[in-house]
Amino acid sequence: MFEGQPKGLWALAFANTGERFGYYTMLAVFALFLGENFGFAAGTASEIYTWFLTLVYFLPLVGGMAADRWGYSRMVVIGILIMFLGYLLLSVPLGSGTVAIAAMGAALLLVSFGTGLFKGNLQVMVGDLYNDPQYAAKRDSGFSLFYMLINVGALFAPTAAIRIMEWAQNSLGYTKADSYHFAFAVACVSVIVSILIYYLGKPTFRQVLSAKKKDAVQEAPVEEMSKALPGLPMSLRLPPLRACRACSSTLPTW
Repeated sequence: MFEGQPKGLWALAFANTGERFGYYTMLAVFALFLGENFGFAAGTASEIYTWFLTLVYFLPLVGGMAADRWGYSRMVVIGILIMFLGYLLLSVPLGSGTVAIAAMGAALLLVSFGTGLFKGNLQVMVGDLYNDPQYAAKRDSGFSLFYMLINVGALFAPTAAIRIMEWAQNSLGYTKADSYHFAFAVACVSVIVSILIYYLGKPTFRQVLSAKKKDAVQEAPVEEMSKALPGLPMSLRLPPLRACRACSSTLPTW
């Protein structure tokens, strides 16, 4: 399982692990933060949380369309930088007034949009590593390792969030409401580590960075598929299908 994998897998997998660690650190305490800092009722906090997750799961479609136009690697880098700005906003203690609520909303939009650009496109790059015939048979095991490392990041994130909050309260004297910002700061550091891993590991997946976009021969099946959507102009049919094609290429052939 570990042998014979392309070297680029490890750089991309650990870059993704760092990003996921930051995301799940933030997610572990976010709903509690809404109640503690802003005094939101459980129902209101749950609704905000639900809308945030909705954006996180649907915006990769936008990320796929953007990558078709500007390239996967560029969207990965832009996405993680946008996420960093979102976590940075959350990590700044602004109180519980109107400005703080507006900053929190802006932070959620930044994190969800950045995730949409980063998450799916990084997985496409992992999939493209196995276009080389010498690695084709290792695709399934490669994605198993990739998702295993995601789970490692998710496993330790809640504990990290709790421990940093306890340290801020007990050692630095911060209130419980303010200590949440330290957990969000951990997410900032985590995405910085992620982008460093990505850039330091670039030589191992350079063949993916130079990969050309799908050529005209591969576009033909998409145009045929678009005929299954009658009543829509071609300009509206093709982008979603291209995005779906980009997203589907991230999945292992299980």
